[in-house]
Amino acid sequence: MNPHLDSLQPYPFQRLRQLMAGAVPADKPHINLSIGEPKHPTPDVIKQALVNSLGGLSVYPATLGSPELRQSFADWMQRRYGLQLDAEKEILPVNGSREALFAFVQTVVDSQWTEKPVVISPNPFYQIYEGAALLAGAEPFYVNCTADTAYQPDWASVPESVWARTQLVFVCSPGNPTGAVMSLEDWKKLFELSDRYGFVIASDECYSEIHFGQPPLGGLEAASKLGRGFERLVMFTSLSKRSNAPGMRSGFVAGDATLLAKFMLYRTYQGGAMSPTIQAASVAAWNDEAHVEENRAAYIAKFQAVTPVLAEVLDVALPDASFYLWAKVPGGDDAAFSRSLFEQEHITVLPGSFLARTAHGINPGSGYIRIALVATLAECQAAAERIVRFVKTTNQ
Repeated sequence: MNPHLDSLQPYPFQRLRQLMAGAVPADKPHINLSIGEPKHPTPDVIKQALVNSLGGLSVYPATLGSPELRQSFADWMQRRYGLQLDAEKEILPVNGSREALFAFVQTVVDSQWTEKPVVISPNPFYQIYEGAALLAGAEPFYVNCTADTAYQPDWASVPESVWARTQLVFVCSPGNPTGAVMSLEDWKKLFELSDRYGFVIASDECYSEIHFGQPPLGGLEAASKLGRGFERLVMFTSLSKRSNAPGMRSGFVAGDATLLAKFMLYRTYQGGAMSPTIQAASVAAWNDEAHVEENRAAYIAKFQAVTPVLAEVLDVALPDASFYLWAKVPGGDDAAFSRSLFEQEHITVLPGSFLARTAHGINPGSGYIRIALVATLAECQAAAERIVRFVKTTNQ
């Protein structure tokens, strides 16, 4: 067996199930705000394209994807970021960002270095970053993101000896779970570090289309604004959040053509080719913005309804983007708060400490909960009222 498997940590939702084991919830409708799974309907334009392309099930897919698919990616990047990308060399389809993030690490990390390679991750983080690093034979290094740094990684906290071994740095903007967005100055600092130490940047941007009217800056966009090329930089995105299509497992990566050529080679062996049926539906999705605007408006309505209500009892504010609220809870015990909330109000949220690791003396997720506003507006409003009642009752 691969010995690195023994270093993997339980996934946050496995820990959540363990936390809730034996808990008896109140006899109230369950509202699940723990998992970042979009619940808005998948748009008809996507479903119809899927049905119209069922004939593709009889065809082996090409790893590179169809020219039409890659062009839809390039056209969207032009509309969204004002970037002209080479659809043949700088873009590659993937089966959702999760598998791509994992596979990319296996492509990039050189475990034959004389010193153990390092993969740097923000903390809190999406656990795939950690698992991918461990299974590639690298050492994860966690950079805390706290309120003191506006939930951006504190790059100054990374020792020179760690930078010297770093091969890959993950960033997530808008961030999961905080919703924080990197500024152009943030990107400039990271690019300067990449130039100095030679590491690759993997920019996870899967929440980029859930915002409040100001589209978040992307990594490739930042490079262009700063007069750079895309060297050592790859961005990841998908249709899951943008188009309410998590079951399609469809997305793409874009950036450094040299890196993507190697990633393409890896994927021809890995088997990460997208079904022609999914490709056709993906083209329809990337070519349509109307459903994205409707989706965004639905999230904005939920944030406007819920955030001021929760702010009565929790330390919480609108994020820069994404569909999460990152709320500081009274008393500081996020796990106990989450279990009691489930028992008394039948609402499930995710303890923030489950999304982070103890690093440099603290767990930066401790004392927070992540609230995913994925349920209906009515359910989110009801949940907010019940959370307020719960906090007021327990603090009496």
